[in-house]
Amino acid sequence: MNIIDHAPALLVAIPLFTAFLYQFIYYITHKNIRYLATVALGINWILGISMAFHVFSSGPISYVFGASSPGLSLPSGYHFPIRIIFEADGMSAFMALIGTTVSFVGALYSESFAKRYSELSKYFSLLLLLTAGLLGMVLTGDLFNFFVFFEITSLASVTLAAYRTYRKESVEAGFKYMLISTVSSLLILVAVGILYGEYGALNIAKVASMIQYTLLDKVALALFVTSLAMKAGSVPMHFWTPDTYGEAPAPITAMLVSASQASLYGLFRVVFTLYGLKISTLTVGWIIIILGVLSMFIGVTMAIIQKDIKRLMAYHAISQTGYMLLGVGVGLATFGTDAFLKYGFTAMKGGIYHIINHAFYKGLLFLTAGAIFYRTKTRNLNEMGGLAHTMKYTTIFFMIGAAAIAGLPPFNGFASKLLIYESVFKFNPVLSIIAMMVSILTLASFVKVFYSAFLGPKRIKDGKEFKEVPPNMVIAMGILALLIVIFGIFPGFVINNIVEPTARALSSPLLYISTILGKM
Repeated sequence: MNIIDHAPALLVAIPLFTAFLYQFIYYITHKNIRYLATVALGINWILGISMAFHVFSSGPISYVFGASSPGLSLPSGYHFPIRIIFEADGMSAFMALIGTTVSFVGALYSESFAKRYSELSKYFSLLLLLTAGLLGMVLTGDLFNFFVFFEITSLASVTLAAYRTYRKESVEAGFKYMLISTVSSLLILVAVGILYGEYGALNIAKVASMIQYTLLDKVALALFVTSLAMKAGSVPMHFWTPDTYGEAPAPITAMLVSASQASLYGLFRVVFTLYGLKISTLTVGWIIIILGVLSMFIGVTMAIIQKDIKRLMAYHAISQTGYMLLGVGVGLATFGTDAFLKYGFTAMKGGIYHIINHAFYKGLLFLTAGAIFYRTKTRNLNEMGGLAHTMKYTTIFFMIGAAAIAGLPPFNGFASKLLIYESVFKFNPVLSIIAMMVSILTLASFVKVFYSAFLGPKRIKDGKEFKEVPPNMVIAMGILALLIVIFGIFPGFVINNIVEPTARALSSPLLYISTILGKM
């Protein structure tokens, strides 16, 4: 075996081991080695890229803990599906690529951004645990272990959201996120228990091959959809998002976006892979479409009236999640019909492309908001202005992120939104028109932010100008800005080599099932 064969396990093990190593080093030396997390997650990023392109070109990777094959018996005589299996198909590898990229950028940015916080060893350990949790969610092939990694992600996220305990708003945001995470976790655990009680298995492929879509299966499906849509920040279960995204430290907010997308991945994995062979795809597809349209419209209308820059961006995160739900929902609604081949698969590609685009440009926008707060100590747009005079890099990066989220060419948001507009129009013209109107309102909203924060006369506070943020924060923002430009200028390459293999993997439940069961 080469290192790529072990990549699914290593991607979780590296941040998990480093999180405990960080605490051990601090206990011995009482020193905060801020760059340790960046180095570990940089290695993870390279490994994530390597694994993703291996999967896209050569097919899924199955990693069986304690054996070379899922079919080998345990010493006790029990055999598969008892063993824990990580399954990296196209969709899992795609999400791992997003998670490793954003976590590395978040750690690099945090080296300067978080240095003013107390107990930095805990901050970076939690950042690493958050990374391990969200990567575990997208790589595990086991329902119960999905729940375990979901819990790890939630615990780390709650603590980091409330990390600035001297702010009552942060504590309130952490409490809200804890409440929503607890409810979501309970619903998932009950759903997993129902399926285990019926089929005596927890492996996703095994359960998918046996599922009969009984009344209990339908109850479990409803619990999965509710809990995962809730954690993804979908309307009408979005009430935690503005507070949590708004109050968490900026690099953590960028990572929370990826954590929410891991829940979105769970939703898509359930409806396509776990239930895809049995459910009424038209009915479930329309449910997801409706959630998407509501998220788009309500998110953008609430964003327009905000004066807090991070809350404004948080509502836009809700709105952009709607595009992903809309695209993939249309794909699901047409699944198994001629319409899927004509435009449904294209809609899926648009929704999936938008996931990675959103992670990059929304992550960049939150980092620019953090840079503004780092210098001005305010998030109120009415107290800003003139920052373009002295924070030139931050200004340029904000313009790139704003243009991308509004869907302007040649940035990445334009490419994914265009796929969604064209394909959804063939499914239902009204839905496509709503999506385009939301983009117009998004552009108007970010024009307001740009005018309020960056234009106008130069601002001076306490006799000093607001200077640019430290180099590592600039580099972190620059990485995401570069990816946004590349993904926008070369959409054909991205679609053919990344997005299409991902969409084919998600829309091929039999391939996922046979990859595991065929090795028994």
